[in-house]
Amino acid sequence: MHSVAPAVDATASGSFRAYLALTKPRIIELLLVTTVPAMFLAAGGVPEWQKVVWTLIGGTLAAGSANVFNSVLDADIDSEMRRTRRRPMALNSVPPARAYVFGAVLGVLAAVILGFGANWLSASLAMAANAYYVFVYTMGLKRRTSQNIVWGGIAGCFPPLIGWTAVTGSVDWPPLVLFAIVFFWTPPHTWALAFRYQEDYRQAHVPMLPVVMAPPAVAWRITIYTVITVAVSLVLWPVAHTGWLYPAVALVAGAMMIVESIQLLVRARAGLTEAALKPMRLFHLSNSYLAVVFLAAAVDPLIF
Repeated sequence: MHSVAPAVDATASGSFRAYLALTKPRIIELLLVTTVPAMFLAAGGVPEWQKVVWTLIGGTLAAGSANVFNSVLDADIDSEMRRTRRRPMALNSVPPARAYVFGAVLGVLAAVILGFGANWLSASLAMAANAYYVFVYTMGLKRRTSQNIVWGGIAGCFPPLIGWTAVTGSVDWPPLVLFAIVFFWTPPHTWALAFRYQEDYRQAHVPMLPVVMAPPAVAWRITIYTVITVAVSLVLWPVAHTGWLYPAVALVAGAMMIVESIQLLVRARAGLTEAALKPMRLFHLSNSYLAVVFLAAAVDPLIF
């Protein structure tokens, strides 16, 4: 009997890890980074901790649900790409029918928790984001156009709206500005990653911009979107009536992003190879940029 237990435990552990991987936890982390600061900004300080907890749980389940459906629908793409070929659906670790049920259960739980823990406006926004991500981006845009991430990325802009409405029960201009920051930030962030894995996308027949366009043209668009992102981030200052901390942080962090995007453009125009382009420098910096700017938006009302 003792010899059987380890095998059973290993199978259960492996199954748990497979289902967890379907939700793409690292992507969820990024979404939550934009949810909580919006709640602090909406509250003008520290929001009710119970509401924060329920919103985080509901938001995590909602994002996880969307990612599960995306994992199933993109299984053929994931199996073709080195970066994703070890994901559960690419390895057939989870039967598609069970994955669909898992995604649906997560979605229902998310709606119920957000509805009762925050309000039904927040729940409706979360479900709208899920539907957009699955039906518009995954099923509609991703395989058909190089602008897939520009318009498909709208789904990832909803967390600030969800966080704000969880506190206030209504939509206002500040969360719409936060929405716009994420919208314009998404293309340079994603295209930098696509530079690194453009051969994977080409093999999987996914028309990401670096696959269908020359490096200088892609880098130029990255720079344009980066400048717009920084400009939009500064709009929050007068709209949300923040103190000096937020615009100072947004300006410094934004300047670093712009400088890095220009350096990428210079390297691209010099005709350097993918490795010499160093696109992942911008990708990693963009993660830090978004976290720092939203953190400043959360801390600012605690000081002023």
